[in-house]
Amino acid sequence: MFARDIGIDLGTANVLIHLKGKGIVLNQPTVVAMDRKTGEVLEVGEDAQRMVGRTPETIEAIRPLKDGVIADFDVTEAMLKYFLQKANARSFLSRPRILICCPTNITQVEQQAIKQAAEKAGGKKVLLEEEPKVAAIGAGMDIYQPSGNMIVDIGGGTTDVAVLSMGEIVTAASIKVAGNRLDQEILQYIKKEYKLLIGERTAENIKINVGTVFPEARTEVIEIRGRDMITGLPRTVSVNSEEIEKALREPVKVIVHTAREVLERTPPELSADIIDRGVTLTGGGALLHGVDQLLFEELKVPVLIADSPMDCVVTGTGIILDNMDKRLTVK
Repeated sequence: MFARDIGIDLGTANVLIHLKGKGIVLNQPTVVAMDRKTGEVLEVGEDAQRMVGRTPETIEAIRPLKDGVIADFDVTEAMLKYFLQKANARSFLSRPRILICCPTNITQVEQQAIKQAAEKAGGKKVLLEEEPKVAAIGAGMDIYQPSGNMIVDIGGGTTDVAVLSMGEIVTAASIKVAGNRLDQEILQYIKKEYKLLIGERTAENIKINVGTVFPEARTEVIEIRGRDMITGLPRTVSVNSEEIEKALREPVKVIVHTAREVLERTPPELSADIIDRGVTLTGGGALLHGVDQLLFEELKVPVLIADSPMDCVVTGTGIILDNMDKRLTVK
């Protein structure tokens, strides 16, 4: 069996793998459980995710990527090896060509770290492409025409905003405010308001089930359990959508401000196209309740959520790999 081309969305929260000819073959959390004493990898992906906040002192569940870049090289390499094996992407006869996406503003050193990790995990040739560009292709946007296309890709570690035309990024910005930061804001709000300690998974659960970023757009309540900071005992409290909107207001303002700034730096002719075509939202953060309404209100242009926004980046890698011989621009 010969190795197939592989597209990887190496996200802070999730890793998705596209195998040429097969489509998306893997979608797993970017989490690795390790033995603190020996450094041995015990579990990866979903099995490791279940351990977050629930491990004894001897085991550590860690996220090897932070803000869209590699925080722990060795663990990232071990994780990629495991995922490529699980996806049946490696071959005894040949090594695959791998296309990986990265945020727009990462340094040469960070780019090199991603390339090296993928090569050590089994890649023959590793190509990098900017995330918003790949997400736009995966969302079905025709970015190769001489017209303006704007995308806001809200991931786990970074939010990438870009205006594209003729296959290239015209203006862009990348910020370290995204899904994980929103979870932390909820966690801190519950700690401050209720003197209750909760974990990351509970915070994410609140965000998904009752969270909103548009005032009065949602009126739901959820019961959550945590540890009382005063008594040290378990306690249950009720949290509503209005509270979460307040908790998320500041970080979401940063995302809106970044989108506005990118629009302000866009040439007038392309801005006119965006008024017609609108802004496309991709990434897991596109599913955050009210985010499309808020951006429409603030930017005064139509805002559309892509179909399957979490899959757009990895779908885009598949399209680029399929057209590699036609020479889509890949660094």
